[in-house]
Amino acid sequence: MKTVFISVLSLIGGVFLAAQAGFNSQLGNVLKNPTIAVAATSFFSLIFAIGYLVLTDKEMLSSVHIINVPWYLWWIGGLFSVLGISIYFYSIPKIGLSTMITLGLCGQLLFAIMAGHFGWLNLPKEPFTLVRALGTISLLLGIILINYK
Repeated sequence: MKTVFISVLSLIGGVFLAAQAGFNSQLGNVLKNPTIAVAATSFFSLIFAIGYLVLTDKEMLSSVHIINVPWYLWWIGGLFSVLGISIYFYSIPKIGLSTMITLGLCGQLLFAIMAGHFGWLNLPKEPFTLVRALGTISLLLGIILINYK
């Protein structure tokens, strides 16, 4: 049951990310600058995250937690987020939401398979098996068919 819940939650998370990409692409298009849209998104994400933490987290970060975090983990995710989201916001008005999302998912899928296989980023290793290869090929074919004109 827990796996089903997490799977449904992941699906909903994907819907939210696609919707935010569409909304923020509009913002970037109106502003004529996708990076300003990313800055606005990041700012309000921070506000919402802080609000959520204040309402739900009984134990804010202790100094022990902060000291144990490698220095680069404080900023590297933000860097990749700004770069990736800027590319999304720039691309959506030019190629469309479904094309950008499917191509973005393709990039995510290929990276996730490699990162999982090799255990990059301190993630659990997930060997690349024949079944995973068939699944990957199927997903890639689906992406091609979705974008076929």
